[in-house]
Amino acid sequence: MSTCTAVSQDLDEPMSATAPTARTWLLLEQPGPWGAKALVSSHLDPALGRALEAASQGTGVRVALIRRPGRHADFGTPRLRRVYAAHTVPGQVWLHSATTTDPSWLLDLDFAALGRGDSHSFDTALQGRPHTGDPLALVCTNGKRDRCCALLGRPLAAELTASGVDGVWEVTHLGGHRFSPTVLVLPHGYAYGRAEAHTVKEVLHGVQEGRIAMEGCRGRSAWDRPGQAAELAVRAAIGEYAAEALGVVRTHGEAPHWEVTVAHADGRHWMVVVAASASLPPRPESCGASVLGSPARMDVVAVRELTTALAS
Repeated sequence: MSTCTAVSQDLDEPMSATAPTARTWLLLEQPGPWGAKALVSSHLDPALGRALEAASQGTGVRVALIRRPGRHADFGTPRLRRVYAAHTVPGQVWLHSATTTDPSWLLDLDFAALGRGDSHSFDTALQGRPHTGDPLALVCTNGKRDRCCALLGRPLAAELTASGVDGVWEVTHLGGHRFSPTVLVLPHGYAYGRAEAHTVKEVLHGVQEGRIAMEGCRGRSAWDRPGQAAELAVRAAIGEYAAEALGVVRTHGEAPHWEVTVAHADGRHWMVVVAASASLPPRPESCGASVLGSPARMDVVAVRELTTALAS
């Protein structure tokens, strides 16, 4: 039986502008098994999971569970859990970490402030501090959402860990099952699909030097889907790989047509025309889907550099 990943790859489905969207990521360590909706179907108190979902709603913060790669035997509730928060908007990028014995303390966070890029409540409530280790590579492995994530994601996470790559975690959900294995790299928030161990290592090496890799890149989570498409298009057009060089400053229009303004840190601006269309032929969007779908794709129609007068 063919998988959604195999069909997507056979159809050469583009991955640009398919990254999950979040300005800020909040990650809580939760070992053991995960259900399809992991915040309310794991060994985490489901009442706490529902409260975290409610608190983050509409704030730009996305909450996910993480665990170390390997076997996930049920050893009960961990005494000490790792917590990370990462803000991914250029010019405000940060990654902080903490440990906690009581995950309910996460409800003391100011989620609206976190979404704006203010780390104060994280540092105060959880005694957090800037992360000084390697960048994080979050590999989606939740087979309860889609079997491809387990079949392809878990071996990737295990291979990276076995080869000595630090900062590797399994994560509950990054979307785009059909692009498995999918990986999110923090602090900058770029997502990757159809990932292989050697390409992830190259991505992580680039992050340490302030660069991003374009191969297999799905987009930056800080932007919506038109913004993701536009930013990657400008990067490709001008050969710009510095992680903090580009930002999406304006998106005008509505589906299926947008005009997105992308700004460079050096003052240059571009107008990018993005059009949405349905992917054809219909295909399974996940292995659990009972019907075929035509997922929206974002196509860049034009990239035009603006004069100073037009950009202002």
